[in-house]
Amino acid sequence: MDLTQLAAADATRAARVLSEVRSATLSGQRAPVAPRPVIEQSWERMLCSGVDPDSDVRAGLLPREEIQRRRESSALRQVLPVLREGLLSVADAARHIMVVADEDGRVLWREGSVPVLRRADRLGLELGADWREDVVGTNGVGTPVVTRRPVQVFASEHFVRSQATWTCAGAPITDPRDGRLLGVVDVSGPLETMHPATLAWVDSVAKLAEARLREQHLVALERLRAVAAPVLARLTGRALVVDNGGWTAAVTGMPYTPRIGLPKSPAAGPRWLPVLGLCTLEPLAGGWLVRAADEPEPRGATRIVLDLGQPRRWSVQVSGSAGSWSHELSPRHAELLYLLAVHRSGRSAAGLAEDLFGDPGRTVTVRAEMSRIRRYLGGFLDHRPYRFREDTDVEVLLPDDPRDLLPHSSAPAVTGRRTP
Repeated sequence: MDLTQLAAADATRAARVLSEVRSATLSGQRAPVAPRPVIEQSWERMLCSGVDPDSDVRAGLLPREEIQRRRESSALRQVLPVLREGLLSVADAARHIMVVADEDGRVLWREGSVPVLRRADRLGLELGADWREDVVGTNGVGTPVVTRRPVQVFASEHFVRSQATWTCAGAPITDPRDGRLLGVVDVSGPLETMHPATLAWVDSVAKLAEARLREQHLVALERLRAVAAPVLARLTGRALVVDNGGWTAAVTGMPYTPRIGLPKSPAAGPRWLPVLGLCTLEPLAGGWLVRAADEPEPRGATRIVLDLGQPRRWSVQVSGSAGSWSHELSPRHAELLYLLAVHRSGRSAAGLAEDLFGDPGRTVTVRAEMSRIRRYLGGFLDHRPYRFREDTDVEVLLPDDPRDLLPHSSAPAVTGRRTP
């Protein structure tokens, strides 16, 4: 019996058959129909891990600030438009919701049919909820995390009885650069919304998201290559420019290597790297200059110019031993770097939140923005507290009229400095 086809034709009968299959299998009796292999293997994992099939166990929800932190740091944030376009366009009509969870099975985004969202609340499928397989049993979020392949779970294929009124289909999303699991996208809804084509639909959209990530990475490497060209032209010996993941944008004096292994938290200075041996790392906009030990390290202090003189054309310019580069600043980054330039001794996240919003509690926003700044300026910044490194020479170019200082800004620490 093809239960998938049966469910499409008669969801009620299929649910009844699956209930019998589940009861027989979990009690050690002969089932009228064998469960699908992916479901049977998941049930075996649940029995071994001690999940209670008759207990609706739920882990605590993540705090709102932790959800926001995970959203900001997740690469899934970059492909939300792809997921929404591909899945939400028919969600209301099909009585579905889209659920996006991180690699830990924590629900970070949840959108779609409002009545179905309310039913999901009763199941515990809420923002910040933990839907790992070994917590809530076989399901369309946690099981793809384990199997690393698309999985559809219908009715009593869910290990925990309270989820038997639900159907879900989830597909993993992996980083196309290294195959690392980023999370899972899932389409869920009431039992009667089950359709055999849902899994292929969700999987195709997940693959579109991975393709978008691949495209974004290639575009970022092209930008870094443009920065790297004049830098490498000034050097002799072996050197290469890589992004923050170690992927190569350009090389000189050595064969092309697609990727090198960088430290988990790279920092400027001498480092030993596999294949290359002793190297010197220096930050560039969007990546790192890596010089092998046979390339002499030029001497000279790093000069950073924060140009706030032109309205809405703010930039940071870095001049060092490897040459010069510049980066255009968003309004928020212009504010933050200005505050760090004013407070050379440093500011805590709470201090910057007070400076920006008059509220020291808004540290999540500050940390998220500083994380983005560190992607292009990280080698020249310290944290705890946030500040420019002591070996940098920082200059701020201000507008002629103090009233024109960051005119968009309502930050108390900025508005207080606009007095002529």
